Amino acid sequence: MARKPGKPGPGHNGGPSIPSGPDSVARLRSLIERVERLEEEKAALASDIKDIFAEAKSAGFDTKVMKGIIKERKSDSNALAEYIALMDTYRRALGMEPIGL
Repeated sequence: MARKPGKPGPGHNGGPSIPSGPDSVARLRSLIERVERLEEEKAALASDIKDIFAEAKSAGFDTKVMKGIIKERKSDSNALAEYIALMDTYRRALGMEPIGL
């Protein structure tokens, strides 16, 4: 595979490389292991969330609506108000009833 002109390879003429020093390899290993642990935690949390939505669905709740409410609660209230106003404007333009709050 040919390299683009002016693009040196890793570790070549100032390209990416491992920082030098006695603790560099240990530091790199530590950083990678921390990310790996967090990825494992993230997967476990995603599984827990999936289980909660399965529980909600079995109790008769609409999980799509629940996810929408969660998304709304996370968003900035000003951004949400602006989004709803714009949605209502588009709905009126299409002859639909606005849903404004």
